[in-house]
Amino acid sequence: MTTTAITNIASLVTNDPSLRADSPLGLVRDAAVVIEDDRIVWAGESSKAPATDNAVDAGGRAAIPGFVDSHSHLVFAGDRTEEFNARMSGRAYSAGGIRTTVAATRAATDDELSANVARYLAEALRQGTTTLETKSGYGLTVEDEARALRIAARHTEEVTYLGAHIVSPDYADDPAGYVELVTGAMLDACAPYARWVDVFCERGAFDGDQARAVLIAGRARGLHPRVHANQLGHGPGVQLAVELDAASADHCTHLTDADVDALAQGNTVATLLPGAEFSTRATWPDARRLLDAGATVALSTDCNPGSSFTSSMPFCIALAVRDMGMTPDEAIWSATAGGAAALRRTDIGRIAPGARADLVLLDAPSHVHLAYRPGVPLVHAVWRRGERVL
Repeated sequence: MTTTAITNIASLVTNDPSLRADSPLGLVRDAAVVIEDDRIVWAGESSKAPATDNAVDAGGRAAIPGFVDSHSHLVFAGDRTEEFNARMSGRAYSAGGIRTTVAATRAATDDELSANVARYLAEALRQGTTTLETKSGYGLTVEDEARALRIAARHTEEVTYLGAHIVSPDYADDPAGYVELVTGAMLDACAPYARWVDVFCERGAFDGDQARAVLIAGRARGLHPRVHANQLGHGPGVQLAVELDAASADHCTHLTDADVDALAQGNTVATLLPGAEFSTRATWPDARRLLDAGATVALSTDCNPGSSFTSSMPFCIALAVRDMGMTPDEAIWSATAGGAAALRRTDIGRIAPGARADLVLLDAPSHVHLAYRPGVPLVHAVWRRGERVL
C-alpha cells in the first residue's frame, strides 16, 4: 500500500482531543495528515509527520472531517416549488404536501428515483458531505417502500425504513390498519435493505403508542430506532426515543425541561435540522439549551422536497451559529462527530488514526469561515475513503 501525506494545512480539525487537550476539536495548527488505502494512519503537526510515498500541498488551507449528514429523504420524485412559493408569499396553499410527493414517487420508475438519489448525493459531496443517511417514506405501500430502500441501499450504507412517515392515503380511514401494515408485511419486505427504523411521532402523524409499536417491531427485526420528535409541538417523541435507546431524536424544536434532561442523561443524540425551520419560518431549536445541559447535538440538512430542500451542511452550520446559539466550534463538531454519533459510528466524523479517510480542504485558513462567510462555496477538495473525489 502507498501512503499519501496532505501537508501545509493551516488548521486541522481532528475531533480528537488527545491531540490537543485544550481543544474539543483537537485543533492542530501547521498540520499534516497521512492516508494509507482508505484510512487515516497519522495526524498532527507537520514537523513530526512521517515519510510517505506521495504528498499533496494543502496550500495553507484548513482541513476538516467530511460532513456526516445523518438525516435526509432523498428517494422521491416530483416538485413542490408552488407549495414553497405560496408559503414564502403568505398565501394559502391546499395541495397535498407529503401526499403530493407520495403520488409522484409511486409514479416514477426505478431509474428515475435512482438518478435523483445519485444527483443529490453528488451535490452533497461537492459541499463536503462524505456520509449521508437517507430514508424511505414517500411510497407508503409494501412494494413502494421496499423499492425505495432497495434503491437507497445502492447509494449509501445508512438506510432508514420510514414507512411510518404519515398514514398512507390508502388508509386514511383506518390508521390502526396502516400501523399493522407498517409493523407487519411492509416491515418484512423492507428490513433486509435497512439499518434503521424511524417514525414521525407528531400530532397528525403517529401518536406515542403507535410510534412505540413501530419502533419495537423494527427493533425485533434487527433495525435500530431513530425518531422524528417534537418538531411541530410538544409531544412524547423525545421521551420515547430515549426510553428505547434510539440513536437520535431528530428536530427537537419544542422541548420541555424533562425532555432536555432525558437527552442529557441518555445515549440518544439530539439532531437539529435548521434547514426545516429556515424553509418553514418556524421557531428555531435552542441548541444552546441542549448543549449547556450536556446533551450530544448533531446537525443535519433534512434534505427533502417539502420542508428543507437543501443538501448543504455549510448552510446549516451558518444557520446554527446565527440563529440557534451555537459557536462555530460547536457547529462544526455537530456536523461531523455529532452526525457520526447519531449514526453510532466511530470510524467517521474525525481525523485520527484508524478513522476512515474522509476529509475536506476549505478555501479558507480556518473552519470558522463556514459560518463567517455563509453562502460562499468554500470546499476546495474532498477525500472519501482515501480517494480524492473533488
